[in-house]
Amino acid sequence: MSSAPRRAQCPRCLRPQTACICALAQPLQAATQVLVLQHPLELQEAKGTARLLHLCLPGSRLEVGEAFDPAQLEQWLYGAWPGAEAPQQTLLLYPQTPDQPAALMALTDRDAPVPVRRLVLIDGTWRKSRKMLYANPLLARLPRLALTDTAPAGYRIRKAPRAGQLSTLEAAALALQQLEAWPDGAPPLQALQQSFDGLIAQYERLRSAH
Repeated sequence: MSSAPRRAQCPRCLRPQTACICALAQPLQAATQVLVLQHPLELQEAKGTARLLHLCLPGSRLEVGEAFDPAQLEQWLYGAWPGAEAPQQTLLLYPQTPDQPAALMALTDRDAPVPVRRLVLIDGTWRKSRKMLYANPLLARLPRLALTDTAPAGYRIRKAPRAGQLSTLEAAALALQQLEAWPDGAPPLQALQQSFDGLIAQYERLRSAH
């Protein structure tokens, strides 16, 4: 008995050709370097936004895994990347937790010269992201950027377990707005929003076709 033929896959976005998201990505420029650490179960998630975010941010990195080799992770967090210098400040976009030392929660003085920053995002469900955080002590020790007073999520195709939780792309957009000092409605934010809206529309269109 032969197995069903595998659907052709886009080599860039790693999705089936019928659900390719490459055309949805609107590239934009940001001074902040972005590293996305994606849980393996998110790799084939049709509703995920991390790959689209990666495509929108030339020079960003997306690495898949759960417990990373410490030496490799240290390079991703602190080392120079091809075409990008080593960061002076690496931040983890993650809520504050009681076990985190308070001294690690503060950002640099906003009046000081802006350092070269690297922003780290964990892409996974809330449970999976916590497992990844504690499986990788280098991540747990990073100073954190926590989003507060966020607007309701626009991620209607995937239910969040808690109010105020956002998709990876939405959270990254808010964090970048803060780090880059983009005003509301700035072109980079519009590009991310349009890419995000396109992903939702495509998913709903493909779902209704089936």
